[in-house]
Amino acid sequence: MKQVFVIGAMILLLLAGQGAAAYDLSVGVTAGPHEEIMEVVQELLAEQGFTLRVVTFVDFVTPNIALADGELDANSYQHIPFLEQFAKDRSLDLEWIAPTVVFPMAVYSQRLESLSGLPSGAMVSIPNDPTNGGRALLLLEAAGLLTLRSDAGLAATVFDITDNPYQLRITEMDAANLPRSLPDVDLAVINTNYAIEAGMNPVEDSLVLEGADSPYICVIAVRSDQRDDPRYEMLVAAYHSQVVLDFIEQRFQGSVVAAFDLK
Repeated sequence: MKQVFVIGAMILLLLAGQGAAAYDLSVGVTAGPHEEIMEVVQELLAEQGFTLRVVTFVDFVTPNIALADGELDANSYQHIPFLEQFAKDRSLDLEWIAPTVVFPMAVYSQRLESLSGLPSGAMVSIPNDPTNGGRALLLLEAAGLLTLRSDAGLAATVFDITDNPYQLRITEMDAANLPRSLPDVDLAVINTNYAIEAGMNPVEDSLVLEGADSPYICVIAVRSDQRDDPRYEMLVAAYHSQVVLDFIEQRFQGSVVAAFDLK
């Protein structure tokens, strides 16, 4: 109740100072958990008269382009390394203002029940974007399936593989298509949001699950010149609430983990 009161008070102050036109915000999300969580935030803000428009995308690129072009006020779907690399590669003035959740990446298979049955020359599909591709390779290394250059870091690529004892044949593809690749490969390294959307539970259905110390924390991103917009304070306050925390824990059962402290 205290959180709802604070959010409501912030909205009343905003209305008094800027008028009803400012009482609106558009946020881009990807389909799946990010969308579901933001819909809870939307409902929480709606109870206080704040209009939050949730725009759903099916890829990792368009939400940032739409944000940079001013078609969105914010987005909530990506982790920090992806945002930073994307903004650098495309010279975009985007930055994050608040953490949201962590989606542990995992390795899945429809052909194998465990890695002990992995054949030589196994086919493996991973994301084709730089940060998620590097993340997938690091997970494969942690599982003992390959070795990367010691200085490859989070931006590792297939060219950084120094030892490939299983002679893995790695195919890079759009992250959203990875679940559909499962019938055709031995292993697929899939982002949790797409795994859940495809009906898989990372905790129960994966062969390898990323650890809880993942650096890939998802965030709310905005244009740098708009970061002080007071509407974002209300968006973050609603997201960082007990209502949202309870929803994440009950809905996702550990496959999505909150990365924020309660306000």
